[in-house]
Amino acid sequence: MTSTGDLAPPTAADTAADLRGRWLSSRRPKADTALDLYCFAHAGGSAGEFLRWSGGLPGVRLWAVKMPGRAPRQDEAPYRRMTELVDDLVSQVDFGERDFAFFGHSLGALVAFEVTRALRRAGRRQPRRLLLSSMQPPPITTSQNAHLLPGDELLAEVERRWGALPRAVHDDPELKDIVLGYFRADAELAETYTYVPEEPLDVPVTVFAGDEEERDQLGWHVHTTAECDVHVLRGGHFYFRDPEQQRELLRLAGHALNPRQ
Repeated sequence: MTSTGDLAPPTAADTAADLRGRWLSSRRPKADTALDLYCFAHAGGSAGEFLRWSGGLPGVRLWAVKMPGRAPRQDEAPYRRMTELVDDLVSQVDFGERDFAFFGHSLGALVAFEVTRALRRAGRRQPRRLLLSSMQPPPITTSQNAHLLPGDELLAEVERRWGALPRAVHDDPELKDIVLGYFRADAELAETYTYVPEEPLDVPVTVFAGDEEERDQLGWHVHTTAECDVHVLRGGHFYFRDPEQQRELLRLAGHALNPRQ
């Protein structure tokens, strides 16, 4: 039997592995994966939604970035300032030694962009490519303060922007409070964001958008000296929830990540 006094103190590798597990989750990797794709969720969402895409991206291992304030980190305070979130992601998450890329939808695209800039400032490896979905490029000017709205008004604003939430959210006060907590924190994260100009990245960028929001996605090319391509798919903000459009998104993403295939 080993006493607690005989246990070796945690190493730097142990600490890094613990932090990686706290921030990231992934399904079982395939033997042939050569690229990691880290996914950042939209406001109120979970990046775990994107793990189901793994079968449509051969050679790619998908990782969900788990945000504090929602399951499985429900007991942690959510981030309300972009700089704090980005600083902690860069200081606490080891994105690994092999090639990687970032995918972010809506608010997640903005997080992915800022994390990439922070990695550059820290002198660390940057992603092979940024896949940015349904997010207008910085600078972003907004006078909205949805995060300050009372509960029912916030719920109405959420549904105005992104469509009706499930009936269960309306009928269960506890569930409604939890869901609105996600949206309130994420709205504050976005609405208090301030863009600080820097030199453009040298990372290629692929932009996706639904055809109902195409105009708002133009302009990402000013943030990179590398290639920047834009793909417009049929639908609104969550165009990829249509099976046909999801397949097209994955086809385009797969080509962008593995152009030789």
